[in-house]
Amino acid sequence: MPDNQPDLNRDLDAFEAQRASLEARYRGQWVVFHDAAFVDAFPTFEGAAEAAVARFGRGPYLIKQVGAPPVTIPASVMYNIAHA
Repeated sequence: MPDNQPDLNRDLDAFEAQRASLEARYRGQWVVFHDAAFVDAFPTFEGAAEAAVARFGRGPYLIKQVGAPPVTIPASVMYNIAHA
């Protein structure tokens, strides 16, 4: 993994690399990754967010639910056309 890769991308890569073991142990829970390392798992998003902010401040860090389907954002939400 390149050292110049943004931290959040490294966290996502670390999550993907550990996905199978995370799903076996923490399915449905919220996990925190920071500096490409697993930190902890929590039963709620709020618990994960509170712990991450207390430990790492504003981040960056990854909070992701284990086993959740990928989120698809419709193009109408992703892009807002500006009218001149």
